This record gives sequence, structure tokens and C-alpha cells, in this order.
Amino acid sequence: MNQDVKIYVRLISYLKQYWGIALLVLVGFAINAATEVSVAKLLKFIIDAIQSGNRSELNWFPALIVLLIFFRGFGLFMGGYFTAVISRSLVFSIRQEVYAKLLRLPSQYYLDNSSGHITAKIMYNVEQVTAASSESLQTIVKDGLITVGLLGYLFYSNWKLTLCIFIVLPFIGFLVRKASKRMRKLSIQVQDTMGDVNHVVQESVNGQAIVKSFSGEASEQKRFYNSSQENLKRGLKMVVVQNLNSPLVQLVMAIAMSVIVWLALRPEILGDTSAGEFVAYITAAGLLAKPVKSLTDVNEKLQRGMAAAYSVFELLDLPEEENTGTQTPKLQGHIRFDHVDLTYQDGTHAIQDFTLNIQSGQTVALVGRSGAGKSSLVNLLVRFQEASKGQIYLDEIAIRDIELKCLRTQVAMVNQQVVLFNRTIRENIAYGQLEGATDEEIIAAAKAAYAHDFIMALPEGYNTQLGAQGLSLSGGQRQRLAIARAILKRAPILILDEATSALDNESEYFIQKAFDEAIQDQNRTTIVIAHRLSTIENADIIVVMDKGRIIEQGTHAELLAQHGAYYQLHQRNFEE
Repeated sequence: MNQDVKIYVRLISYLKQYWGIALLVLVGFAINAATEVSVAKLLKFIIDAIQSGNRSELNWFPALIVLLIFFRGFGLFMGGYFTAVISRSLVFSIRQEVYAKLLRLPSQYYLDNSSGHITAKIMYNVEQVTAASSESLQTIVKDGLITVGLLGYLFYSNWKLTLCIFIVLPFIGFLVRKASKRMRKLSIQVQDTMGDVNHVVQESVNGQAIVKSFSGEASEQKRFYNSSQENLKRGLKMVVVQNLNSPLVQLVMAIAMSVIVWLALRPEILGDTSAGEFVAYITAAGLLAKPVKSLTDVNEKLQRGMAAAYSVFELLDLPEEENTGTQTPKLQGHIRFDHVDLTYQDGTHAIQDFTLNIQSGQTVALVGRSGAGKSSLVNLLVRFQEASKGQIYLDEIAIRDIELKCLRTQVAMVNQQVVLFNRTIRENIAYGQLEGATDEEIIAAAKAAYAHDFIMALPEGYNTQLGAQGLSLSGGQRQRLAIARAILKRAPILILDEATSALDNESEYFIQKAFDEAIQDQNRTTIVIAHRLSTIENADIIVVMDKGRIIEQGTHAELLAQHGAYYQLHQRNFEE
């Protein structure tokens, strides 16, 4: 329970900045609560006027009804509107915070969690958080003020009778507590199953070509049905708990009310109470049922929102990428691996005792079978992963001592999986830190990557809008755009992770030529992971890897002469 209080206090702290608007909410619902109590007073006024035959007072009756309804509507609108302002602003600010956090989380988080569950947190769970904050507070304030107002009037009218209501409060508390535990558990399950639904949809959308080509529509429909069915079951269970809880609370309230009415009709209790006062008292007591029901129902919102708050705050509290580096050097491209190990959380040794010295301006090719640790090694250079042992030095500065953004702005990387955004070709090439690049620079980079000609053949040239992931382009075209982006970065270290694997021989020839010129012109250190002879035969050093270790290194000619592992790989895999 202590943890719940901490989470709720943290959640409410987000509302501090809206205290001015919250005052308007309070005023609006106070006006509304006053009209509820005024209903009982108005009945007393009418009945007493009828009994006394006071015509002048009865003439006020129509005007008083109109005034009452007007102020009730005004109070409800004022409270409801400003609550919505707080609610939507809260979703906006928490969603911004969650998204900013996602951008700062280490790569491991994205390996451990599916994109469907991650997007469910930012889209669905954040939305649900408002149920525990602004929405539940609206009900608590609105119906709480009505309840307090009505109880105050009842105490003022007959305090002895009113005490009967308090006898049933422990029973109501017990019912609400039992329902709370059940609804919290179901809320967490609903959010989890919503992540499953989201995950299935994203996989089907991203892999629609595979789904269609392998006739997987029925299979995907079944997966979506099963995930949705689980979500539906949990949601309906919540509805059952909620809709059982309210009638039970109302039944307890009805028992209390019947006792009050029975006692009130006793002459010794009624005493000299007027008919108007009696009707007003019974009316006020009867009006209590609705706000008490609403206050009971708020428990469902509260539990749903609290479950979402746990999930959101858990994400916000995750450790971010370590950025303890303070140095911001202008790198020359000298890289030294000193007995580096990389072990994954599952115990897999990706890199083992790796030592290599790469001079500034050299081109180094990494070769080896799939799973040899080549991609893991280059991921260490941009600190997508951290070395378990050993150290990496850039220009003889420990990589951990270099400020993270400074490091990444000086390493250009073309990944195995090309990522293009749903923007124009110009924006895809001049992305992020490159946004200020001129048209001339963008075109020069595209020409160097042999992309300019096919870009100009598109309907709007560099202003052509790419769809999601740029799937309207061929694999080779997409890869060339990624290479153009890397060239435009003009970084002292260039990493090509199988960057030419999707290109035809002609495209690869021109790109290789462009890279050779770029390396010579800018003294750039290049690390290449490639499966093609033309990409690696001119490398200064070829490093043959197996199970995360270096088993051979040297030039193309030297390694062929050794008739070792490289020679065998060359014979098997590098023949053109």
C-alpha cells in the first residue's frame, strides 16, 4: 500500500503546474454541488409555501427552478471543461517524457522488448494514466463535494438520524477494497494483452510482403484473434467486478436509507418537524445514492490508471545509456582494441580477447562466418553495447571517457538493415545532425553513392516522399541512400556493415570507386564487413574472425598465400 501511495503522489505531482486551472475546476464543481443541496432546500420551500398558502413565495418557484438548472449546467461545464484541459495536457506532457526516455534507453532495452509492447506503453498506458489522475480526481471532487454538502445538510437537519449512514461505511469500505485488488490485477493483464495485440499488428504491417507471399493471412488473422480474445476476456472480467461492486454498495446504502426512513416516520423521532423539512431530509438522503455510486465507480478508474502508472514510471526509472564521458576530442580515426570481451546477458560470448590496432586512414575488412562477432564488434565502436572486459581507445582516449554524442557524431555507420524514414529523399540523406547541409552537398553525397541518377528519375527528385521504410525503392536503391547519408556525415570513422550486400555488380563497382576516393581525400578510417571480394581485396588489413576471436590477419595477398582460414573462405564465399 505504501508503494501505491508513492506512485499516486508522484502522479499527482504532475498536476502541480495546473493548480490555477484546478481552482477553476473546484469552483465549477462547488457550484454544481451547491445546486444538488439546493434541490432539497427548494422542495422544503415549496411544501412550506403550499402549506402556509403563501402565493407570493410560490410565484418564485418557476424562476428558482430555471436558476437552479442554469447554475448546475454552468458548474458542470466549467468543472468538466477545465478537467479535460488538465487531462489532455497531462497526457501530452507524460507522453513527451516517455518518448524522450525511449530515445535515451540503451539498445539492450529494444532487444528485450517488442516494438508492439513499447508503443503500447506510449500510446495506451499513458492514456490510461489520466484515469488515475485527472479523471478520478474529477469524480472525487465533483461527487465528493456533493456528498459532503448533502451530509452537511442532513446533519444540520437531524444529526441523530444521519449517524445511521455512518454505520454502513465499514461495509462499503470492505467491498471497495476487495474490488480494488481484483481490478488492479485485471488492469495489468489488460495492458499486457493490449501490448500483444499491438505487437501482432506491427509484425503483420512491417512484414506484409512475407505474409502475402507465403499465404500467411489466415495464420496472422488467427494470432490477432487470439490476442484480441485475451484482451476482451480481461476487459470483460473488469466490467463484471465493476458492475457487481456498484450494486452491492448501493444495496448497503439502500438498507441504511430504509432504516433512516423507518426511524424518521416514528412520531417520537419526527417531533415537531414540518412536512417541508421531512420531505427535504428524505430527498437529500435519497440524493446521496448517486454521488456515493460514482465515488465507488471511481475505484475502477483509479485501479486502471494506477496499473498504467506503475508501467509508465517503471519505464521512466530505467537506467539510461551511460554517458559519463567528459572529453570532446576531434577524432583522427586511430582505433585500438585492447583485450576486449563482450558477453551478452544470456551468457553468449560474442567477442573474446580481441586485440587490434587500426591506424588513422586505414581500411580494415572484417570477414568470417555468420555469428563470428563482426557486427557485435562494430556496435562496440558506437557504444550500442558496452565491452564486458578490456578497453577500446580512439586516438588513445578510452572510449568511455568520450562524451557519447561527440563520439557518435564522428562515426558514420551504414547498417545491415537500412532504415529510411517516411520523409523526402533530401531529408533522409541530410538526417539529424546533417539537417543544415546545402543542396550541393546533398547532391555530391548522392553522386558519390551512385544514387543521384535514380533519384532524378523519380517524380519529384530529391523532394520525393518515401513511404514507410522506403519500401517503394529497390534494396540497392535504399542501400545507396544510406551510403549517401554516411558520406555526407564526413566522419573520421566509417563503418560499413555489409553495406553493399543488396547492390548489383555495376552499382557496387561505382560505390567502391567513390569510397576509395573518399578515403584518400579525407584520411578516413574505414571498417568494412563484406562478403564480396571487390569490397575487401584492397583493404590495408583483413581480419578473419571466428567465435569472437581473431584467427588470421594480414593483406589479401598475404592471407591467400597462407592457405589458411581466409583462403578457404575465399574459395567458398568470395568467388565472383
